[in-house]
Amino acid sequence: MPVSLETAATMGLLRNPLRRAVKLLRLLRHPAFRRGLRFGVAASLENFVAMRDLTLGSVIDAGANVGQFSLLMRGLHPTIEIHAFEPFPEAVAVFKRLFAADPAVKLYPVALGAAEGRASLHISRRSDNSSLLPISNNQAAFAPGTEEIGTVAVAVQRLDALLADAALLRPCLLKIDTQGGELEVLKGAEHLLPRIDYIYVELSFTEFYAGQPTADQILTHLHAQAYRLVGIGGIARDRRGAIQQADLLFQRSAP
Repeated sequence: MPVSLETAATMGLLRNPLRRAVKLLRLLRHPAFRRGLRFGVAASLENFVAMRDLTLGSVIDAGANVGQFSLLMRGLHPTIEIHAFEPFPEAVAVFKRLFAADPAVKLYPVALGAAEGRASLHISRRSDNSSLLPISNNQAAFAPGTEEIGTVAVAVQRLDALLADAALLRPCLLKIDTQGGELEVLKGAEHLLPRIDYIYVELSFTEFYAGQPTADQILTHLHAQAYRLVGIGGIARDRRGAIQQADLLFQRSAP
């Protein structure tokens, strides 16, 4: 996804030794985050503030990539169970190595959508920007180095089918960062939503992927499903300072 200055600093994308040093020091202070560095995975500290005060029993990580968000949540909430979903084979391999010794983390090597089937995953030069939608010129211009470099066929399944029989510990958080596929993930989770207390989702105000739903479409869908906005995590701005993306936290209203 396009990244804010803070996010870019945490991922080492800015050639600023001071920023990289600050990020590294923060990671080294925590045993779980420090272990992640051994596998080349930096916990997504840009989500730290939005996630640290939640009380959770389980997390569903849709668009897990190599485990950046799952690693953050494992460090913040050591007792939670994690169900992670990632279709890109190379990212799956890293995730499996990272969490090989953690029985409370389960990885599903599939993409999530509104219907079961197969689809082409459009691979970005930076794998965490890969998508089931074609990567547009807007994305490549906004975040250089994220252009499409190929495709791979992947399985697509509905989240509510995969986790229909799972004993999700409450409260449960669903995080969705699927590069334009967020609304499709939500549509494929509709029967599971009564068991999901929080949704943390990336919304875009520019079409970075061809056919990507707009932010207002996702907001309308979540409102109809009885979720209300309760927090803001990371934001991504363009060079003029305009916000292009935001990670928003929603909580399900009581029946």
